[in-house]
Amino acid sequence: MSGTVRHDDRVRLVTDVERRARLARRHALAPGHEAESAEGVTKALTVLHSTEPATPYLSCWARTNATSPEDLDRALYQERSLVKQLAMRRTLFVFPRDLLPAAWPSASARVAASERSKLMKDVVSAGVSEDGSGWLDAARAEILAVLAEHAEGLTAAEIRTAVPRLEVKLDGLGAGPRILTWLGAGADIVRGANTGRWATSRPRWTLVGNWLTAVPRQVDPAAGYRELVRRWLYSFGPGTEADLVWWLGSTKAAVRRALAELRAEAVRLEDDSTAWLLPDDLDEVGDPGPWVRLLPVLDPTVMGWQGRGFYLGPHKDRLFDTRGNVGTSAWANGRMVGCWVQDEAGQVEVRLVETVPVGVRQALDAEAARLSAWLGGLRIGTVYRSPAMK
Repeated sequence: MSGTVRHDDRVRLVTDVERRARLARRHALAPGHEAESAEGVTKALTVLHSTEPATPYLSCWARTNATSPEDLDRALYQERSLVKQLAMRRTLFVFPRDLLPAAWPSASARVAASERSKLMKDVVSAGVSEDGSGWLDAARAEILAVLAEHAEGLTAAEIRTAVPRLEVKLDGLGAGPRILTWLGAGADIVRGANTGRWATSRPRWTLVGNWLTAVPRQVDPAAGYRELVRRWLYSFGPGTEADLVWWLGSTKAAVRRALAELRAEAVRLEDDSTAWLLPDDLDEVGDPGPWVRLLPVLDPTVMGWQGRGFYLGPHKDRLFDTRGNVGTSAWANGRMVGCWVQDEAGQVEVRLVETVPVGVRQALDAEAARLSAWLGGLRIGTVYRSPAMK
């Protein structure tokens, strides 16, 4: 299955207007379509970005009427219905627990293999050992043995103290964090309880088997990719092959196989490119009505596609940094129209990058006041500051 299909009158056109309507409804952004819980938000978006600790909390706030940091903490650390997992594009996400068996042998395994390869080379080049593979295997065994003795988990610093082997530098960096990242991607260990407050990340690492019970192991990478693609198509479709390859951090072959096995239907976008929808999701989606939202840095809605013109317009250079990471964003009726920042007192203010009607500006200011009240003076720092934020 290729990314180009010869179009005719029988291939449905999905306009940019409809794409924005789908986004508003599927992503729990339009009034009346909000989610009821952190789990509901995560399901709507397939996964939540968690590179910055505050992002999943703010993503949930934006899509619910009455949620608190404690709601996401409950799902993550008590019920464990949501789990942090390194996966697509070496990015940390919050996953629904039932999606982990699909991610582990596919997107996560791909990251783990890449991390191991780099670690092996750095162990040798740093002069730590001539056998990079053997040294890594020994480090893994020692870490897992230590964690087996501490069911509640250990912090990275505690693991480093318990495993002296980790007190070396690889490519100028401490070996410990890199090895824990590799083991986390490989589903040996998982980020357990957070020892900091919700806007910071200080996890206790624990064995997957100690943290999660009754989660089956799936061993078929193709089946894993197929399920990830299926959920992405419902949340983000229609999407192009390039969108999927980018989002998965995978290959065209894996994407094409998944699309074929899902019997995805080709549709046409306004730029005449080919995109894909699930076969039972072809009905036109109507306009949900006016809406505004304030979304955090690296929000999943913004980072869900490679091709972002239908909601971003001409504002990429103002709202993204030079590495392709999005800062905060202000949305109106399915389009990004600005960003938001906080003053020294923690009050949120909206900065527009285009002129909007007075009513839209008032609605965005009301959202800013709502977010200010929710944060209660807490200032959210970020390393992903867009030019508009600066």
